[in-house]
Amino acid sequence: MAIFICQANPWGLLKDFGPFAFLGVIGAIFANSTGAGGGVVFMPFFNQLGFSVTTSVATSFAIQCCGMTAGALTWYAYFKQLTAHKLTEAQEWSVLPKVLILTIPASMIGLWLVQLNSQSLEQLSDPDTLHLGFGIFSMGLSLGIIASVFWVKTQSFNKSLCLIDYVSLSMIGLLGGGITAWLSIGVGELIAVYLIARRFNVAFAIAAAVIVSAVTVWAGIVYHLFVTSAVYWPVVLFAGAGAIIGGVLAKKLVLYFSPKNLKLFFGVWIFILGLTSLPF
Repeated sequence: MAIFICQANPWGLLKDFGPFAFLGVIGAIFANSTGAGGGVVFMPFFNQLGFSVTTSVATSFAIQCCGMTAGALTWYAYFKQLTAHKLTEAQEWSVLPKVLILTIPASMIGLWLVQLNSQSLEQLSDPDTLHLGFGIFSMGLSLGIIASVFWVKTQSFNKSLCLIDYVSLSMIGLLGGGITAWLSIGVGELIAVYLIARRFNVAFAIAAAVIVSAVTVWAGIVYHLFVTSAVYWPVVLFAGAGAIIGGVLAKKLVLYFSPKNLKLFFGVWIFILGLTSLPF
């Protein structure tokens, strides 16, 4: 609020960019209730607004720093609540610290390797390449989310990691971090789909994905603040505020509605957004 009031023309800013607050709420609710980054929602809108590739990615990172952080703190508080009360569900969440240790460092390394290789990042930043990559990734992600609806038929969830999980989660973190540097989404989506496919608790899989994504976007925003300087702050001012609200509300949606119906709805939505992002 203080930042808004200090602007030269706050009411004109509100008129021009106020609607982005709604976009932030929707994007953060989606991101923090499915494990998929909010960039899935933001990037198509930025494309329609004619933002450059770098500005789109940088601004998406900045908004997610707000929304994913709010969601991560909310989910982690829920994990601590389960642990404190020693609820039965706490056993299904007991591996959360291990998952975070395996994926967060790997994700940060993967992201920084791509960001620091500026020549490769510039080649990937061709608009057609970005839109094609975003569209294909989003459509693949949507199919994974829809498939996960059928993977969770059983109520018997895994409660421990095996060797294949240690290796796979580390590799997914590394690969997902690299994809996130390019598309502003990636690592959370891959982690959520993997954990659900491995028959872990759905809410736990979403929480782990959100927390990893939150740390990853904070690691990635440094590059866009000091190297590209491409963040479009008027959009972040409103969309970021909305994203904080959405990040807090998301957990309530996941725990209130059927995870299957929620993921089916958003899976179809992502597929449509991915399809419309293709450069043809």
